[in-house]
Amino acid sequence: MKILLHACCGVCAAHCVDLLLARGDEVLLFYSNANIYPHEEFLRRLEGLETLAAHYNVPLIVDAPDHADWRERVARGFETEPERGARCPRCFRYSLLRAAAAMREHACDGFTTTLTVSRYKPSKVIFEVGKSIDPEHFLEIDFKKKDGFKHTMELSAALGIYRQCYCGCEFSLAAATRAARNGG
Repeated sequence: MKILLHACCGVCAAHCVDLLLARGDEVLLFYSNANIYPHEEFLRRLEGLETLAAHYNVPLIVDAPDHADWRERVARGFETEPERGARCPRCFRYSLLRAAAAMREHACDGFTTTLTVSRYKPSKVIFEVGKSIDPEHFLEIDFKKKDGFKHTMELSAALGIYRQCYCGCEFSLAAATRAARNGG
């Protein structure tokens, strides 16, 4: 099966690519993350994903980020939401809509996302969003199962991939900065 894998970063994608290839799937990585702020962070995460793509010899498509559009369509009116609040499912939808379009454009059989490997992301919500976009082609794969999060940390560390300390947007960066200042 040819699967378009929406990838938020190289760290999260490591286990997902490994698992899909082990299943015998063909993987097309899709880096679409208009939420990531600042742009230098977007580039740093892309570099990690390029390392991963080269390691596994899988193609990588980069969706040009439009942070202003993301802010307008996703964050506007939700700026004060806490991390993991009501803004996050809107962000998932934004990225997964783009992934669904790329899946069709590149003649893939289905699409899924690395977001479910994170212990900080609710797979159930991600599945609901994905299925609402394309119930026939969205693949409900909870990559965090069977120690997926631990495995992705090990694989990405072995490849020397940069690991970020926040989800991506300026709002999650502010939350992570506050948590670091408060010792947690």
